[in-house]
Amino acid sequence: MPRIYLCFLWHMHQPFYKNLVTGEYRLPWTRMHALKDYYGMVKILEEFPQIKQTFNLVPSMMVQVEEYARGEANDPFLNIALKPAEALTRDEQAFILRNFFMANPGRMIYRYPRYGELFTAHQAAGGKSSFAPQEFRDLQVLSQVAWFDEEFLERDQEVRYLLEKGRDFSLEDQALMGRKQREILALVIPQYRKLAATGQIEISTTPFYHPILPLICDSDIAQVSHPHVHLPPRFRYPEDARLQLQRARDYTQQTFGVAPVGLWPSEGSVSDEALSIAADVGFGWAATDNGVLERTLNRGASPDVTYKPYKWTRDGRSIGMIFRDHLMSDLIGFVYSGMDSGAAARDFLRRIHDNCAGILASGRDAMVPIILDGENAWEYYDRNGRPFFRELYGGIQNDPQMEAITVQEAFLKIQPEPLLNIFPGSWINANFDVWIGAEEDNKAWRLLSDARRAYDTAVTTGITEPQRALAMEEIMIAEGSDWNWWYGPEHHSDNREEFDQIYREHLANVYKALGVPPPSELSQSILRTEVREIYTPPTGMITPIVDGLVGSYFEWLGAGVYAVDQRDGAMHGSRALLKEVFYGSDARSLYVRVDFAESGAQLEELEIQVHPQHSSDQLAVIRLRSGAAVMVTGSQVSAAFQDVLEIGVLLSESVKGIRLSFWQDGLPIRSVPRAGSFSSTN
Repeated sequence: MPRIYLCFLWHMHQPFYKNLVTGEYRLPWTRMHALKDYYGMVKILEEFPQIKQTFNLVPSMMVQVEEYARGEANDPFLNIALKPAEALTRDEQAFILRNFFMANPGRMIYRYPRYGELFTAHQAAGGKSSFAPQEFRDLQVLSQVAWFDEEFLERDQEVRYLLEKGRDFSLEDQALMGRKQREILALVIPQYRKLAATGQIEISTTPFYHPILPLICDSDIAQVSHPHVHLPPRFRYPEDARLQLQRARDYTQQTFGVAPVGLWPSEGSVSDEALSIAADVGFGWAATDNGVLERTLNRGASPDVTYKPYKWTRDGRSIGMIFRDHLMSDLIGFVYSGMDSGAAARDFLRRIHDNCAGILASGRDAMVPIILDGENAWEYYDRNGRPFFRELYGGIQNDPQMEAITVQEAFLKIQPEPLLNIFPGSWINANFDVWIGAEEDNKAWRLLSDARRAYDTAVTTGITEPQRALAMEEIMIAEGSDWNWWYGPEHHSDNREEFDQIYREHLANVYKALGVPPPSELSQSILRTEVREIYTPPTGMITPIVDGLVGSYFEWLGAGVYAVDQRDGAMHGSRALLKEVFYGSDARSLYVRVDFAESGAQLEELEIQVHPQHSSDQLAVIRLRSGAAVMVTGSQVSAAFQDVLEIGVLLSESVKGIRLSFWQDGLPIRSVPRAGSFSSTN
């Protein structure tokens, strides 16, 4: 009887944050995600012994985890979190206020009442809070505990003690928080070894420092997937691509005792040249997105095309290929976090069954590749996604037609189809536009080329082996994809300036290692694109007519403006939907106007839920249908839609502000504002 084989591949990755010259970690995110995600994502599988999965571990991330586990990482973020609050300097206090609220407000900050109090006070003070030592210590402790894995939040007695205490932490509590971090970090790699040894997980890898392999091989390949794109001077170093792959394979074998068979090329980026090198190095399979498959075959990548393995063969080399189901993977990454865990899991399994029905009816097995980021999505889920996973994995185990297997097992169960070439592209739009082509991206590539040529020159003129090794290591780090993820117009991060500085430091370290003065250009920021402010508060009373039309400029004069930032952050793929939201009041009612970035059929049957501040309760449900707003529920809310959506809400003691969530086809799209609510005072 034909079966559905689910191949989950979780990609675990953070940039290399360590400065090799100073030894200092410039950002804390490897540590934070190791605390919250890396251990728990594999630990939970012990509850579901029939669920097999593939975990893709990036070596440059694991090297950092190992150093943290040994207690050798020089992390100023951790050092300041552990420093007695009474001894903090003004600069250190400012550092804490700038960095220790970087967490999802709804799921992580307000989950802990005291953390939420401090965050609210910080916002009310316009980011210029003046906390007492006890408030700083509470922030130091809770900002770290909020990133602890659910396994420890639920079951570790010492962590439970901190949670139950909740506030007024002592120096001893602060030290306990630091000790628990080291304990958790030390468990990460052994947990992967344990389940890999039992066969429940397969460990695949990525080129060592996460470079975009096709661009390292030849940056001009970007013109194939995006003709006429403006490119920097050509960067062509296939030998670097080979070194990144070989180093990754060697590290993974050394760390886990078995050479990896599988490869998730950074960002699913592939080309014929990159696959040829990967096959030479010894990889047996690689994965990318079904958008690349669609452009390779020049036909739609429907489930019957996507749900099978392939074998790429060219010039005497071959490697197995699977192609992620873009839609189903993105539902987990971006959509299901806004749903009830059980409903989300059931929706996923229903969709998989629907997608596979025709394949099973034809008498063949279906191999469903679900591939996505294994860390950044979960902070948007209830309790870091653990309730969702338990519902999902339980549903799979109880389904007689489904089986979750590793990618390597899939190739043993299903005969792959031949593939004679691969279209060059990544998992994002089957091109490389995120990493090359924009002004900032191209400048970053030019500076990398300059450093690489300086290395070539120095090697021919004579340098010591330690100099050469350090310079090449810094070049490999700078070849990583993460720096260009934040350059250009596509993404935003509160740490964007830090990423820019770290990248330039790595390039400067190349010259320092070679004994050559770094070019002065490296002291200047590469960043050119400004990120607009989100909020402009109301400046006066407004009483617009709720008719869906902007009848006059003066109708919304004095309204506050929430500019919806279209940059995606660490996860790519969010739908745009909105441009701006205007809001204000006349003391009796609160008015909100939504200007959409989409129109027509894209908005048909769009559902807008109106929630009171700090609550998931519904004041009203509005549906856009045939170009008009239909009020589904709600008595104290009015709405109209023509050119824009206008909403009026009667204010009361219980309703002083509102939040909007947008849904379509039973799935959440986004919520605005991301934190807080629209009111007459913000």
